[in-house]
Amino acid sequence: MLLIGMAMAIVVFMIIASVPIIFSFMTATLFLVFKLNYDPSFLMTYGYDVTSAIVLLCVPLYVCVGSIMEKSEIGRSLIDFVNVFVGRIKGGLGIVGVVSSAVFGSISGSSTATLTCIGGIILPRMYEKGYPRGHAAALLTNACPLGLLIPPSSSMIIYAWVSRQSILACFLATVIPGIILAACLSISNVLMLRGATGMDVEDKITTKELFHRMRVEGVEALPALCMPVIILGGTYSGVFTPTESAAIAVLYAIPVGFWIYKKLTLKKLWVTFIEAGTTTGVVMVMVFCMMTLSRILVMMNLPELIIAFLSGISNNPKVILLFINIMLLGLGMIMDDTSAMLLTVPILIPIVTKFGISPIHLAAIVGVNLGLGIITPPCAPMLYLGARVGKVPMLEMLVPTLKFIIFAWFPTLIFVTYFPELSLWLPRMILGNI
Repeated sequence: MLLIGMAMAIVVFMIIASVPIIFSFMTATLFLVFKLNYDPSFLMTYGYDVTSAIVLLCVPLYVCVGSIMEKSEIGRSLIDFVNVFVGRIKGGLGIVGVVSSAVFGSISGSSTATLTCIGGIILPRMYEKGYPRGHAAALLTNACPLGLLIPPSSSMIIYAWVSRQSILACFLATVIPGIILAACLSISNVLMLRGATGMDVEDKITTKELFHRMRVEGVEALPALCMPVIILGGTYSGVFTPTESAAIAVLYAIPVGFWIYKKLTLKKLWVTFIEAGTTTGVVMVMVFCMMTLSRILVMMNLPELIIAFLSGISNNPKVILLFINIMLLGLGMIMDDTSAMLLTVPILIPIVTKFGISPIHLAAIVGVNLGLGIITPPCAPMLYLGARVGKVPMLEMLVPTLKFIIFAWFPTLIFVTYFPELSLWLPRMILGNI
């Protein structure tokens, strides 16, 4: 236990010293390898095995999809289509941003691509309509992690791979939590803007005009809306594997970007491939380091030690889930979502199994916690990106962000944690017993 504490102290010290997370955990891994006299060749073989899994091909493919969607400005048609329904109520444009983030996130599976694309398009419109700049940027920042929850999500693919669960079940487990979060963000947005002044809303239109706009904007948005239908329909029906679905998504996005929305160019496509290759390299190194460290911690019986500690406090699964949430939220505040997932899931799976908690239920809990972590200081990478995309000082975003966390994220996390059927109903209905 002392060595584990020393390894974690090394990680914390190096993160505080602004050393990249990958190198921080690599240093901790090497420390444990040499202190425990493990054969490095064994760990190298294990690291190679985990990084050569074919399911990880989904990562670069979905990175490509997200980047192509962003550069094709497909988010603009989604925003215009959603705006037809809610653009005439106070705070309606904020709801448009949340719903568009959810839809775009389901296409790209990337929080960064969602915030960059949707935020870059809708934030100038919100500013023109008189929305407080800090509120608008905070809302879109809080909505961008919906891409972690609404499938297809690359994070859930990694979770399923690490935990050896069904990818489809993990996809389905986060659908209802994602919808709950989107609803809570939309409601909070409207309530927070009740007393705001100087905001413009669209004029009322006749039913005939409404249906005309629905038809026009719907046709424009149809190619983008078809993508999740094709991907998820093919995956859930068994026609495609998740990896094949990711490849089909790329093959679909390229002609849509070139010939339908006409914003994609060969230069932009080449940049997309470079970005995908760079991101994949970073993710593979991260997978190697995190999975190797997790393997060492499991070999040191860390899950058994945690089980013994928690059993000494309580055998009530609700209490155990509280401790798991605290741990995940703490890690999410200092680490990116992929690193935290790779490190904790191999350790948590034996623990939740011991206390009778479904690993599929845990998938939703992990997804919500890590989505919350990337917008919560001190690290909060999405908060910094939101300030940059929205061209607003981050200090202006802190108070609205705190309100969204309290009134949207925390209720969602509580519901998902203590009402497991919210996560398990869809997987059981579609896939049977899990």
